Amino acid sequence: MKKLHLGLPKGSLQEATIDMMKKAGYTVRVSSRSYYPSIDDDEISVRLIRPQDMSRYVEKGIIDAGLTGADWVKEAGSDVRLIVSLVYAKQQLTKVRWVLAVPENSTIRSVGDLQGKKIATELVNVTRQYLAERGVVADIEFSHGATEAKAPDLVDAIVELTETGSSLKANNLRIVETITESTTLLIANHHSWKDDWKRTKIENLAMLFEGAIIAREKVGLKMNVPNGALEQVLKKLPALRKPTISTLAEGAGFAIETVIDESVARKITPELKRAGAEGIIEYPLNKVIL
Repeated sequence: MKKLHLGLPKGSLQEATIDMMKKAGYTVRVSSRSYYPSIDDDEISVRLIRPQDMSRYVEKGIIDAGLTGADWVKEAGSDVRLIVSLVYAKQQLTKVRWVLAVPENSTIRSVGDLQGKKIATELVNVTRQYLAERGVVADIEFSHGATEAKAPDLVDAIVELTETGSSLKANNLRIVETITESTTLLIANHHSWKDDWKRTKIENLAMLFEGAIIAREKVGLKMNVPNGALEQVLKKLPALRKPTISTLAEGAGFAIETVIDESVARKITPELKRAGAEGIIEYPLNKVIL
């Protein structure tokens, strides 16, 4: 049987990735002591790999495809096929940022103030390139962890990954500038992409993953509408596409079904009711394929 070898990110993105895959239709089960989770698709084998290492293994063809951050692909300089960008992170559906941060009482106010200073980060190559483009020479050291705790005693500044900035604030650090933003990428090995069977399998994964991400902020909405209220209800109803309208039995009115943002649904549901809609049902979605 043909197999697609897929890498999933181990660590902070692991839980969010497995949840996303569940919405996409794949059940992944991880043993606490294994790097080889099970998946309910006999055509896929899964391996947990640190996001920092993922693109190198994909580039070498050790795995066919993998999910990792755009930041780590850039850091490694890997030659891989970029399939789709998936905007999700550990805590929320958003891009993450690598930021330059300094202690609250630091005199450093801009990148230019880093000339000759010492910086700790795990994203060494990207940081070095960022400073070089701005004509700044600094001592950049690789941080093996606990980066936030190194300033000000060990280094003058850090470059660290953040979603909300709350951890930096808790450590009395102030953000000076954003170095780069990152999203999760599905990447593939160039040779694997040229294989028709593997390419189709990867394209299917990309479509389903993207559909699962889109669906996380949307809901389905259906309702019945009496004949005289249809026009007023439709005016209240935004839609991803035009809503589906069906005629009820015995000419009793119409059934409407649509997909909208969840944040919009809570605002317009009372308005739909006042406009004449009845039996309004809101339901969660697993995937929205555009």
